[in-house]
Amino acid sequence: MTDESLFAAALAIGSPADRAAFLDRGCAGNPNLRQELEELLAAHGASNPLDRSPADLARTGAYDAAPDVVGEAVGSVLAGRYKLIERIGEGGMGAVFMAQQTEPVKRLVAVKVIREGMDSRQVLARFKAERQALAMMDHPNIARVLDAGTTAAGRPFFVMELVKGVPVTQFCDDRTLSPQDRLALFIPVCQAIQHAHQKGVIHRDVKPGNVLVALYDGKPVPKVIDFGVAKAAGQPLTDRTLVTGFGTVVGTPEYMSPEQAELNQLDIDTRSDVFALGVLLYELLTGTTPLDRQTVGKAALLEVLRIVREEEPPKPSTRLSSSAALPAIAARRGTDPARLSRLVRGELDWIVMKALEKDRGRRYDTATALGKDVQRFLAGETVEACPPTLGYRLRKAYRRNR
Repeated sequence: MTDESLFAAALAIGSPADRAAFLDRGCAGNPNLRQELEELLAAHGASNPLDRSPADLARTGAYDAAPDVVGEAVGSVLAGRYKLIERIGEGGMGAVFMAQQTEPVKRLVAVKVIREGMDSRQVLARFKAERQALAMMDHPNIARVLDAGTTAAGRPFFVMELVKGVPVTQFCDDRTLSPQDRLALFIPVCQAIQHAHQKGVIHRDVKPGNVLVALYDGKPVPKVIDFGVAKAAGQPLTDRTLVTGFGTVVGTPEYMSPEQAELNQLDIDTRSDVFALGVLLYELLTGTTPLDRQTVGKAALLEVLRIVREEEPPKPSTRLSSSAALPAIAARRGTDPARLSRLVRGELDWIVMKALEKDRGRRYDTATALGKDVQRFLAGETVEACPPTLGYRLRKAYRRNR
């Protein structure tokens, strides 16, 4: 039985005792495989609070249910100068607090502390990579890193600029921004991701929750946060090798590129972020992702990954025209259904679908190229994206059905 088959079979076993017995038999004589399978099964079963809003977590009591998730409580003081005021977020690797810095300057900051019980070598290496990745960034649309250290218990933390913002999709919906205004807000996000790529860093988890928008002098400014799953594109970020173990899936399925959906993500490059930006653009225009969340919630992990790798998403205009919620979607964009459909059909369809190409060789080469095509659309210029040729569509159909 292959490693993937072992994982799929173990996943289908509901009883922990039966699953353990199955793994005993299937991994006999291979303790490393046993450990890797158990880590993947645990990751599949765990919820990711980062995909839920702080308000939602507060309503469900998720924060209260696990007050010691990082071993630090509100009121604690880190490094003698960062007093934790409020827990404002939680991710796969750590919890984020709003804190008061007392010296050498007084200001509010965001402090991310690694989760208790996640001090394995790989997790610590990823956390260290995030800290260093942020330190290399110097862009107005990327949250700045200010400091780093360790808690009294020896867990690492780092201090970031506090972004008092909300996810970009929520910001746009709350203010009923037009499609054109949403596109204008999307362009600096592309520029921020390009800056990261030039620094040798791939984000690998671009999504609304990691693109916050805050008002600065009355002007909306998007800030990209959480490089926690970033991967060095051209240089090592730490002195330890970051090896993705068997079956480790890094990223969020709805925003994941086809190459990320491979169980061993050994061939990821900057075009993976371009794909995620395409998903974000799709959502800004249509109110949903190409791979809808209902499918992700109902399907098994391996099936979700297969869909990401193989199934072509509908064009944004097609998704809009087939949606019963089109009137509400249009209203949140300050327009009527017919006008929204007309706007998206054609060039915006082409731009989005070029970013979402399964074959990354056919995607935009860079985040800048995607942003510039959106700029061309807004300026009424000819965009570089174009619909696929008949020959290409026939070849795709043949490969799907041969």
